[in-house]
Amino acid sequence: MRRSIKNIRNILIYTAIVAVISLIYFIYAYAVHSIPEERETALTEVGEFFGKVGLGLLSFIYFRTFLKLALGQGKLAQRLLPDYVSPVSSSALNNLLAWLNRTHIYFGIAAVAVILLHIAMMGFSRYSHILFFPILLGLVIWQGLFGLFLTWRYSPAELKKFSHGVHAQFITGIAIGIFAFFGHLLIDD
Repeated sequence: MRRSIKNIRNILIYTAIVAVISLIYFIYAYAVHSIPEERETALTEVGEFFGKVGLGLLSFIYFRTFLKLALGQGKLAQRLLPDYVSPVSSSALNNLLAWLNRTHIYFGIAAVAVILLHIAMMGFSRYSHILFFPILLGLVIWQGLFGLFLTWRYSPAELKKFSHGVHAQFITGIAIGIFAFFGHLLIDD
């Protein structure tokens, strides 16, 4: 039980550190950088729609992670909560998790594609001087690329093992969420 609390505490500490650093940078960027006026064009309206769809897809993907934690299944649950026994033993939740596991790859591909479309249609070059956005672009490409290596049958075993280690990290999702939040807070009216 102590190990579980320590692991959860480490994730909370990581989240707090990333959030505080992001807040400090947010204040700096707000004071120093000129934030471009938002252009209302047909392309940006479609881009905003893709952003909302991307947020929904990421929510769906990370819901799977939270469900696995709640049910005590998966390697993340075993690392974070080694002594955890789920109080819920619902076959409906287990069936839902099985479906989420089967469709994860498709929702992941869609999420990466839609988020990249959102970035392109909103005009990445207009916002690239704000560090949140280049880092977000890198993290999205990172997740997509290593997810691809996991599923591509021609990937060498060493690359698949490495890809699993860097793709299946909760910390990447936390960073994506925090950076996207502060970045959009900075540029939205």
